Amino acid sequence: MAKQSTTKKKKSTDPTQLKGRRFGRVLTKLGVLTRDQVHEALSIQKVARKKGDHKKIGEIMLEMGIISDVEIQKALAGQSGLAWVELEVDSIPQIAFDILPVESATTYQIVPVDYDESTKLLTIALKSPDNYRAVDDLRLLMGFKVVAVVAPPEQIDEIIKKRYSSGGPSMADMMADLDNSDIAGFDSGDDSTDLSKLASAASDNKIVRLINLVLLQAIKDKASDIHFEPFEDEFKMRYRIDGVLYEMVPPPMHLALPIVSRVKIMANLDISERRLPQDGRIELTVGGSPVDLRVSILPTMFGESVVMRVLDRSNVQLNMDKIGLRTTDYEKMTDIIRRPNGIVVVTGPTGSGKTTTLYAALSELNDPQTKILTAEDPVEYDIDGLVQCQVNTDQELTFGKLLRSFLRQDPDVILVGEIRDLETAQIAVQASLTGHLVFTTLHTNDAPSTILRMVDLGVEAFLITATVEAIVAQRLVRRICNSCKEEYSPSEEELMELKLHKEDVSTRTFFRGKGCESCNHSGYKGRLALFEIMEFDDTLRELILAQTSTAILRIEAQKRGMRSLRESGLLSIYDGQTTIDEVVRETMLDD
Repeated sequence: MAKQSTTKKKKSTDPTQLKGRRFGRVLTKLGVLTRDQVHEALSIQKVARKKGDHKKIGEIMLEMGIISDVEIQKALAGQSGLAWVELEVDSIPQIAFDILPVESATTYQIVPVDYDESTKLLTIALKSPDNYRAVDDLRLLMGFKVVAVVAPPEQIDEIIKKRYSSGGPSMADMMADLDNSDIAGFDSGDDSTDLSKLASAASDNKIVRLINLVLLQAIKDKASDIHFEPFEDEFKMRYRIDGVLYEMVPPPMHLALPIVSRVKIMANLDISERRLPQDGRIELTVGGSPVDLRVSILPTMFGESVVMRVLDRSNVQLNMDKIGLRTTDYEKMTDIIRRPNGIVVVTGPTGSGKTTTLYAALSELNDPQTKILTAEDPVEYDIDGLVQCQVNTDQELTFGKLLRSFLRQDPDVILVGEIRDLETAQIAVQASLTGHLVFTTLHTNDAPSTILRMVDLGVEAFLITATVEAIVAQRLVRRICNSCKEEYSPSEEELMELKLHKEDVSTRTFFRGKGCESCNHSGYKGRLALFEIMEFDDTLRELILAQTSTAILRIEAQKRGMRSLRESGLLSIYDGQTTIDEVVRETMLDD
């Protein structure tokens, strides 16, 4: 165990009695300062504030020389109700290091202090009481009680270096260890499974460590999804990174049920229900950033398939100037989203970044003078200033029902996550005709074909021309890794994919990623968006009313300045941001 530290005057105070008290009062209770010294520091702070200097009381005490950095840390710990300890690596029991995995220790910058096997209580040391979220995350990840104390940061760094410097086991090592473990296996198709035994297996330390490693590795690699998939002879695990699925070392087949059950426990789902789909959510804070994991459980022929969508706020840019719009497109979009009414449709396949674009637009409009309401399925990011509502089909709370209620809530801007049926489309049209700006999404291949999709839903052509202000189509392509970027000369075959010839690009420079550790040898790291913005004018509206073909609409829109997805891709290739392969894969040839 770590030994409890003492203050200058050897005055002992229960840290729980100090919780929530003023900083100066904590210092006097600990015997570090007298009341006169605290009042003197407060007087200096008051004078400084009148001059516009807003120093914290601790900084002023440091300048006065009446307190040390360590004493400030002790007081802050006491203010949070946490004990302050001095750590000695040799006095920490080995079982505590065995219980706290290296990935958790290094991610959260914590070390174990003690572990009580009888009560399953782990004591950890934090560098700062501000890192209290690590305690909540560990309770969720580890599945047992966790309490915290505060210790000197340099001591924590030293212990991490000594005990965790070699790193943890690789994924392959962990899977081999699980294969040889004595954890009871279960038959996924057996409905008579003993639930108490299953819960015990799901809480086994090796299963817990595996799930922790999978989650933290996925967040570190900026994966968007984690897949656990049961097949007849194996239980696969895959990550989706930058839109591409990568197969990982598979977990042992006989442990599929405990692994799925562990995920269910973390997401507060029913481990006894294996015949119906379930949806849940896991909330973590990794590296100071909130991370949401949306969990989907789907029964299949050979067991339950698990997909976890990773929503990492630190990995998403919710600003209009950060989503990849070119200068001219940015100016167009800024003008479009500031119109007083109408409908703005963002279109593209699943996973093309539509939601991010819409959130960026709403963030641009988000101010105290604007009432913004959103109907989403699900709400992906919680944004201050937006009134966000989630569709609930179990309670028959559909987009249509939410939208009808929105019109009685005095909104200025409305976001409809997706137009799926005529009812939702009609209410969106009605909302725009009554003076609201409506943002929504559709699933179509490009901007011009969105008109045909809306007509197919049953929206009259004259209503489309009266309400739709612009349609934005988009795709995501992988960005060339900057660490291994190199120039190269594309072959005739590659250029022909873009309908280009060598002489057309003789003055252009092409790039690709050679592959390195930074990008997992893929040559790509991150993604960028390609946009096709179709603004409506009188000519386009007349063509729509005349039921003109999509091909003619596309030609006329391009004459009026619409840059197609393929043209946007070509510009990104010429800028050295992406490759020919990516643009060919994600965009269609222009007619």
